[in-house]
Parts: sequence; structure tokens; C-alpha cells
Amino acid sequence: MKKLIVIALAGMALQAQAANPHKDVLKGPFATGSEVTTQCLTCHEEQATDMMKTSHWTWELEQKLPDRTVLRGKKNSINNFCVSISSNEPRCTSCHAGYGWKDSNFDFKDKTKVDCLVCHDTTGTYVKDPAGAGEPMAKLDLAKIAQNVGEPVRDNCGSCHFYGGGGDAVKHGDLDSSMAYPDKATDVHMDSDGNNFQCQNCHTTEKHQISGNAMGVSPGGIDHIGCENCHESAPHSNKKLNTHTATVACQTCHIPFFAKNEPTKMHWDWSTAGDDKPETVDKYGKHTYQKKKGDFVWEKMVKPQYAWYNGTANAYMAGDKMDPKVVTKLTYPMGDINDAKAKIYPFKVHTGKQIYDKKLNIFITPKTYGKGGYWSEFDWNLAAKLGMEANPTMLEKGIKYSGEYDFAATEMWWRINHMVSPKEQALNCNDCHNKGTRLDWQALGYQGDPMKNKQGPKHKQP
Repeated sequence: MKKLIVIALAGMALQAQAANPHKDVLKGPFATGSEVTTQCLTCHEEQATDMMKTSHWTWELEQKLPDRTVLRGKKNSINNFCVSISSNEPRCTSCHAGYGWKDSNFDFKDKTKVDCLVCHDTTGTYVKDPAGAGEPMAKLDLAKIAQNVGEPVRDNCGSCHFYGGGGDAVKHGDLDSSMAYPDKATDVHMDSDGNNFQCQNCHTTEKHQISGNAMGVSPGGIDHIGCENCHESAPHSNKKLNTHTATVACQTCHIPFFAKNEPTKMHWDWSTAGDDKPETVDKYGKHTYQKKKGDFVWEKMVKPQYAWYNGTANAYMAGDKMDPKVVTKLTYPMGDINDAKAKIYPFKVHTGKQIYDKKLNIFITPKTYGKGGYWSEFDWNLAAKLGMEANPTMLEKGIKYSGEYDFAATEMWWRINHMVSPKEQALNCNDCHNKGTRLDWQALGYQGDPMKNKQGPKHKQP
């Protein structure tokens, strides 16, 4: 009996060793993240090469917009949160899957700059420096972290995607810290006591290419994922409900609210930054005014806005002309009632007011972080000049700051896909029809509720 126990323990030890071979290979100590990656490359150079072909590394993707083909991504898009990464790299690239992206001279061909740990840490101790150009925080036990790498879990993805835009729940609305270990009411798929899906259950991955594109950053991205990847196109026992699937996206009924647990930012007004007035917080404890950033509006349990979406979108690109008298849509879905490919989808629409060049009528990419940045000097002219001089797109187009600025209204559309509610909490017929007010029928191209206005416009069927 004793002999059998010894044999069993030996077998378990061999299994543990086989399951975690990194403890024998990655001895350390490691002073930097790049030192860890250098060791990783001795066995995983091919994986690093694959990683460097992804938009998680390049932060850009060739995309077809309705009127042009562009290279677009976090690297060069303009948003109405922190506006742009140009000249602000050390702060913004803390979410890049690499090390040392301090300015536009970053070497995207250097494999040792790939951050393996941010996606593969299983200790829960790996943290990047918030203003360190992607480098890990000092005094981390990088050897221990490297020796315990494994498949990504929600926390790995969430370390960036839950905190995009500068804080918890700021940007997406349907991705925040509550999604790390959500309950069923928050998300039926990721329910930690239920289905317990990890991100890659839906965002399937091959050679580090992760399926799915965020419309806000990649409006022309075609690598879509959807409910139909797992569910039938006619999933309901009720035939009437199944007829809706030609016109209404699953998310529209099954995500009645987003920002269920953490409030999300819905409005950011940069024009009030610099005012010498008290900094204030709302009932959620979130700032509603900060001198260096301006005014904010936060909301919780938010009803989405709804629009037709055919899988394509359009976007404002750096250097495009804008009209300060109208609201500029920085990203927005394409499709309408006459588009057979379009369905009604839910969106978070983030509104803002941001700096533009009064003479050129283009949006400015200001320097906010670091020496000379607005957060240090509270000088918009200086921030505009430095930011435009550091922007590769502006330099390529020969665009220089004119010296005159003002602020203009913008909106940015983000498609809602997460925080799927239990079916019992899905929208019912009367939320939209009869006296229901969930949908703005006229904005969608109908004369009114199509159940009552049967002679009015109808969605073109596929």
C-alpha cells in the first residue's frame, strides 16, 4: 500500500511538472519585462511573430470605410475620451501588449518588446505601470509570474478592456470590473457560478489572432462574432419571436441595460477644463468636474440607444474636415430600414465636447500628459501645438496647428454585446410595442409602431 502511494505521488509530481514546465526553464531573476520575453523567445519565437501580426500589437488594422480604405486603430483614431495617444504614449500605452512605447519611434519589429505576461499571468499579481509606456510596475516578482503562466482568463483581458478610457467602466459600458467574476444577472455567459465563459469562448483565437472588432476603434473591421456562432438563427419556441430575428439583433432584447453594477461615463466636456471651481463628485462617487479634464456625466443601469447596423460603420479620421456647428460623429453604424443586411442593435452613445482648430476646421490631438501637456500647464495653445507636432498623421499630411482653437460637440457609438441578461429579464413585446417606449420608431424609419401602422414602411427583408 505504501509503495502504491509513493508511485501515485510521483505520478502527480510528474503531471504537475508537465503542466508547468516554466519553473525549470525560467529561473530568473528578471529586472525587466523584456528580460522575461527574451527567455520566452527561446521556445516561443513563432508565437511572438504571430502576436506581432495582430492589432493588439500594431494598434492599427486595414479597414474599408464607406468612402475609403484606411489604416486605423488605437494608434491613430480620435475619440471623445482622452482624444488621442499621439504625444501621450507613456500614459496610453500602459494598455499596449508590449514594453517601452514612449513615442512615435517605438520599434514594432523588436520581439523582446512583446509583453507575454499581461495575457498569460495566472498569479493575479502582474500589473503594468499606469504611466510607464507598458513596462511592469517596479518590485514585481517577475520570475514567479513567468514561472506560472497559463491560458488567459477574464482578468487578463479585463486588465485593459475593463479600464479603457482611463478608468473602470469608462469607455465600453458593457465591460467593467464586475465582469471579472459576474453573477448570472450581470451576464449569463460569464456567470462565475454558471457557464463561467472566458473571453476566448466567444472570441476564438488562432495564432494569437483574436476574433471580434470593437466598432469604436475598428468601424471597418469585418472579423465579427455574434450570437449565431453558438445559437440557432431561430432560437425561440414562439414563431412570432423568431420572425424578429430578421430585423432585430439578439442583443437588443437580451441586453436591456448596460453598466449594471458600475456607472459608465456618458459625457465628457473638455471645454470647461481649467476653470477654477471646486472638483465635484456624484452619487456614485465619480468625478463630475476635474480641473484638468472638465465636466463628466456618469450613468448606471443605462438603456441603450438603438440604430440599424449592417456590420459596417464609418468614422472620422485625423485631418478630416468637420463643421463645428453640427455634432460630429466620430464613429457610427451604417444601415437603415431599407438595408436588408441591417438589424436594430443596441449602442452606448458617448457624447463630448473637444478641441478643434478654428481656422482649419479639424479636430486637434492635444498633448495632455507629460512635459508641456495640458494636465501640467493648463495651456490649450501649447497642448495643441505639441500634440499636432507629434502626430505622425498630421505630419504626413502637412497639417500644422493654426494657433486658434475652440471646442465642438461630438458623439461616439459603441456597440453593446456583453452583460446579457437571463431570458426572464429580456425585453417583452410591450416594452417596444403598444404603449412601450423602448424604441424610437420614427428615428428607425417607421411611421410609428409597425404593429399598429401596418401600411407604413417595412424593413427590407434579406
